[in-house]
Amino acid sequence: MKIILSTLNAKYIHTNLALRYLKGALLPQYESEMVEYTIKDPAFNIVSDLFQKSPDIVGFSCYIWNIEETIKVIRMLRTVLPNVKIIIGGPEVSYDVHEWVRKIPEVDFIVMGEGEVSIVELVEHIDGKRTLEEVRGIAFLQDDKLKIHAQPPKVDLRELPSPFRFDEDQAELGKRIQYIETSRGCPFSCQFCLSSIEVGVRYFSREKIKDDIRYLMNNGAKTIKFVDRTFNISRSYAMEMFQFLIDEHLPGVVFQFEITADIMRPEVIQFLNDNAPKGLFRFEIGVQSTNDLTNDLVKRRQNFEKLTRTVTMVKEGGKIDQHLDLIAGLPEEDYSSFRKTFNDVFAMRPEELQLGFLKLLRGTGLRVEAQKYGYTYVDVSPYEIFSNNVLTFDDIVRIKHAEDVLEKYWNDHRMDYTVEYLVTEAFETPFDFFQQFGTYWETRGWSRIGHQLDDLFQRLLEFLRTVPNIDLALVESLMVLDYIAPQQFIPRKAWWSMHLPGTQQKELIQKMKQDASLAGEAFAALNINERDLFKHTLIVPVAFNYDALLQGRVERKEQYMIAYFRQGDRPFITTVDRF
Repeated sequence: MKIILSTLNAKYIHTNLALRYLKGALLPQYESEMVEYTIKDPAFNIVSDLFQKSPDIVGFSCYIWNIEETIKVIRMLRTVLPNVKIIIGGPEVSYDVHEWVRKIPEVDFIVMGEGEVSIVELVEHIDGKRTLEEVRGIAFLQDDKLKIHAQPPKVDLRELPSPFRFDEDQAELGKRIQYIETSRGCPFSCQFCLSSIEVGVRYFSREKIKDDIRYLMNNGAKTIKFVDRTFNISRSYAMEMFQFLIDEHLPGVVFQFEITADIMRPEVIQFLNDNAPKGLFRFEIGVQSTNDLTNDLVKRRQNFEKLTRTVTMVKEGGKIDQHLDLIAGLPEEDYSSFRKTFNDVFAMRPEELQLGFLKLLRGTGLRVEAQKYGYTYVDVSPYEIFSNNVLTFDDIVRIKHAEDVLEKYWNDHRMDYTVEYLVTEAFETPFDFFQQFGTYWETRGWSRIGHQLDDLFQRLLEFLRTVPNIDLALVESLMVLDYIAPQQFIPRKAWWSMHLPGTQQKELIQKMKQDASLAGEAFAALNINERDLFKHTLIVPVAFNYDALLQGRVERKEQYMIAYFRQGDRPFITTVDRF
């Protein structure tokens, strides 16, 4: 039989781990071919490609991000291959199977939950080696009646074969994100999350995991993301893995984890601060809300004080970037409360802050209790909410306005000095800056067009001109510093309004040529000749004290900012008092 295991990834760089576990489970009895597409690929092209492979069985791995596109492919595939057996599985279709079997009648079988046992038994049935009644963990229609077979016992993860050793993957290991499981399950019961449904945590073989990581690194993998829901639930296990990765990592490899921050002990963080190379680890931390009532209602145990301690210690260590997540729309968190949640978390200045919106996922407790909290939501993937009993659709829209500019102006770190000043001095709170700028951004139609780097600076400046009582000269000066600091060459065009007349610029350069120490001893030590001084130096009048800024203070002072652009490197920046 020709067996195809397929999925539609969100992006090309993603890798579907489930397909690889299924392929390994089928071996050595059955060979299968893994074929991955993306949700951007035209359905017709996907169907054409599958058709040419002449499969007997096609299995699709389904998630909230790909289910609608996958359904289109399945319906077209059934038309061109009427006799092919179509199987679907994955978290999106493991629940509400009574709906799915009728919504997609083109599908022959749904595999529910873990698929390593069920897929083998189902293929054996299709191959005539097992009766249908003997296949566990599936749902299907028979004589227009729903049939559900009980799921098999959970697989022993220690016995599963490696999902990484297939020859067909080797050439791509360095081009895509590699996902790895060291455990399945979650000890928590958050009612908005599918992981809360599976009770208990099971672990893979530690030595096998280490061997897989060595294999991935030796074959070029650069980003390895652990998909464990709570990587550090076992302190001894996490410490062992951290030590292993520190000891055996290869240059350029990054490991990413989902961390429960409030259970991480200070001595673990101190160990990482002392021993982890900078950039080796990256933490994802789900905060979601700082509202105690909200957390209680969704059965989320969280000590925000301890979480803050962890995030702060990690940040002070300077070794590990942190990505913190929020969810707008949780029960009893109105607009004002979410504003506070945002500000509570932004106060920690994470390298990235993800502003997400509640999705009422199939199988979760919150979807079951949607009526209790007055939820209205889109009953099509990804099931985002419109409103609830304390949050209107207008509130949702206003919060969404903050999302886009948060990504562009904080998470991308293009304007750190500028944004820090704006959120601390120019606006009442950080959330107010992002929300008001986001609403302005939307009203100008900028969310529907592309943006060059200069555009982002000019658009922020345009918005700030509408803000009363703002020191625009100071903010624009900070923007110029943020713009120039990462550049390797003098910008061809200046979008800023502060310019030094040519005669004054020549006069200042002449003074520096005669006595370079006027711009500081560090500048003098560069020993710049007259030609390079004229050719590679940019001088801009600014309104901040640069020395104070480097010490974390914003002080107003009329100065000239001098940026000397060294070949192939960021500019050397200093300031001199105006004359």
